[in-house]
Amino acid sequence: MSDAYIALADGRVLEARARAPGRTRGELVFTTAYTGYEESLTDPSYAEQILTFSYPLIGNYGVRTERFESESVQPRAAVARELTDDVADWLAGEDVPAVDHIDTREIVTTVREEGAMACGIAAGPDATPEDAVAEMEACKPMSDHVDIGAQVSVAEPTVHEGGGDVDVALLDCGAKGSIISSLTERDADVHVLPYDATPEHVAAVEPDVLFVSNGPGDPENFVAAQAVVDEFAGDLPLAGICLGQQVITSALGGSTEKMAFGHRGVNQPVKDLRTDKVVMTTQNHGYTVADTGPLEVTQVNVNDDTVEGLDSEELDVITRQYHPEANPGPHDSLGFFDEVLDLATSSRRLAAD
Repeated sequence: MSDAYIALADGRVLEARARAPGRTRGELVFTTAYTGYEESLTDPSYAEQILTFSYPLIGNYGVRTERFESESVQPRAAVARELTDDVADWLAGEDVPAVDHIDTREIVTTVREEGAMACGIAAGPDATPEDAVAEMEACKPMSDHVDIGAQVSVAEPTVHEGGGDVDVALLDCGAKGSIISSLTERDADVHVLPYDATPEHVAAVEPDVLFVSNGPGDPENFVAAQAVVDEFAGDLPLAGICLGQQVITSALGGSTEKMAFGHRGVNQPVKDLRTDKVVMTTQNHGYTVADTGPLEVTQVNVNDDTVEGLDSEELDVITRQYHPEANPGPHDSLGFFDEVLDLATSSRRLAAD
């Protein structure tokens, strides 16, 4: 007998097994990643979403906190064909509903054909299909989560010291821990600022580069971050990853749009238009750049030609839609962080001259 129900916006209610009880709602998405489930479940970009794993077994190498990208589980719920007890117990301890014993192929096919959609979950001994439907009907579109940054950002500035060669002002719109460590490992000091920091807050850091992080939701809702980018564009090097690319583009006069079901996985091929080389990348986003404004497209997705990299020599801008820092990999594009810090030091030398 089923003790969990998943209500979809297309009217269906699917039966499953409850592994962590609770009732919740969110945008239903899927990841094709076959490893890195700890990183995915702690990635702040999954806030307000229900994460479905297409890989059939999740938890086969346990749960280790050193792999976490943030301090807590970020999706509203997790769905898998089979969850191990380690993962189910972890999610239950975080009060995050989790279900399995369901045909995740059907869910993935539905999202691919109909797009990311509202979803409700009810799991546990007292759960009913009606509970799941009620949750689904209360689910808001991602663009309506206008202050989603407050859920995933630091409340107060923090500093991560790496050697002091370069000072990075990181706007934390939901930053993964691996972004910070990728910079500190390269001897940069990272000043993590709240998502709604003002230009004055950034200036007080006296940074060599302004870095806009990844994060959840609609980039058009990150108006404070866009204002900071607009203030420093042309005067300070700018870098961004994922949502950061979208925020920077919008601030400079471009635009973004929602994708049907997004890119979420560890095997997205990206072509560099300058070198004709293709690298495999980890991605997690549901929005993309539509109009690049003054920025030059340097990298594109091989599957659908969406924008994966933007540069501007005139404005000292370098951004990537994918995650070069992703753990456990692939690490083909880690050199992005060297490019960012080289841009910062080059700009600093020019200013000194």
